[in-house]
Amino acid sequence: MEVTIDKYSGFCFGVVYAIQMAEDILEKQDQLYCLGDIVHNNKEVDRLNGMGLKIINHDDLKALSDCKVLIRAHGEPPSTYTIALENNIQLLDASCPVVLKLQHQIKEGYEDIKKINGQIIIFGKEGHAEVTGLIGQTKNNALIITTIEDLKKVDFSKSIYIYSQTTKSPKAYKEIVDVIAERVKSEAGEDVKYIVHDTLCRQVSGREPQLKQFSKDNDVIVFVSGRKSSNGKMLYKSCKAENTNSYFISDIDEIKYEWFSTADSVGICGATSTPRWLMEQVQEAINNFA
Repeated sequence: MEVTIDKYSGFCFGVVYAIQMAEDILEKQDQLYCLGDIVHNNKEVDRLNGMGLKIINHDDLKALSDCKVLIRAHGEPPSTYTIALENNIQLLDASCPVVLKLQHQIKEGYEDIKKINGQIIIFGKEGHAEVTGLIGQTKNNALIITTIEDLKKVDFSKSIYIYSQTTKSPKAYKEIVDVIAERVKSEAGEDVKYIVHDTLCRQVSGREPQLKQFSKDNDVIVFVSGRKSSNGKMLYKSCKAENTNSYFISDIDEIKYEWFSTADSVGICGATSTPRWLMEQVQEAINNFA
């Protein structure tokens, strides 16, 4: 039985940058605060905790002063930087450049559209760290849309600028955008503006077609991801659609060896938050079974 790891799976460059920054700092000091999980993968978080990375939340941040705090790849709202300034906290900013660019776009878009009493829509997961940072650019006045049902929040008589969380599915974003376009066409006046911004991360969105082919090429797929990962859920769904013998795990303890009883090939893949070393552990465990 051949067991291969998808060469495109694993950390995106934003996560690589944040983890490298944390590791470099922890080589020089015993402890470093990080605002939120540095990556949505418990195994990698545990590894970094062992090196001295201490995960804090926003309430913890307010109680700190005169220290250093790492900002993860997801980015932060303006309020975080205000708290840091007030408490003499040095922020070590590892925000992903793609996310920072999107934050800037949304801030500019909000300043523009509020002049005509319009609306900012963000297609994303409410409560997701990146989305929290994005709505902060609008002073929390943006509408968060996760499903078509959420469009009941939208006033289609007003102008709309729509943006997407960087890690969402291109297919899902297009579906939302198309529905809004139809509603604007049928309900809005001629002076209403509807502008769609292409804000998906190409490194992330490009993985979906690659994983679909990888899923077709193997008898069994083992998808490795943290259960908090939105990206992981989206990519696993794509694998399952192409290959019904696809299984989601977060650790090697969850492997069931009956999955491979008649398989000639097994493909291991993961999310943008899945460390390579964890996929290699999964590969070794399956090879030992074979």
